[in-house]
Amino acid sequence: MVNISLRLSSLATMAVFELRAPTFLRSQLYCQSKEVTDIMKDFDELGHLAPTNLHLGGTKFMVIQGKFDAVIRDKKESGGVTIKKTAQALIFGIYEEPMTPGQCNMVVERLGDYLADQGLQSTT
Repeated sequence: MVNISLRLSSLATMAVFELRAPTFLRSQLYCQSKEVTDIMKDFDELGHLAPTNLHLGGTKFMVIQGKFDAVIRDKKESGGVTIKKTAQALIFGIYEEPMTPGQCNMVVERLGDYLADQGLQSTT
């Protein structure tokens, strides 16, 4: 497994949002409750965010790709965001250049896999 702790430091912003008690466990990100509600709806109804785009802390991201009930990938200028859903949390990774979308995807999704291995079960 890639050493994700070194790569986590390459993210511009990282956050873990607990689903059961809707709070951020570790966060450098502020989200409004409607933004989290819209993200959760997109996990249930893939494409929900496409017409309005994703908003995080008031910042608009263009929806690029998603996997039903697993991951959402969005872009904003030279950066973007990857959101991984586990059974108990949402993991957010926001990146800026020189990090690439693929690097961000790998870090966030592997962190989700790692947390699942530690008992924070993934939905995939």
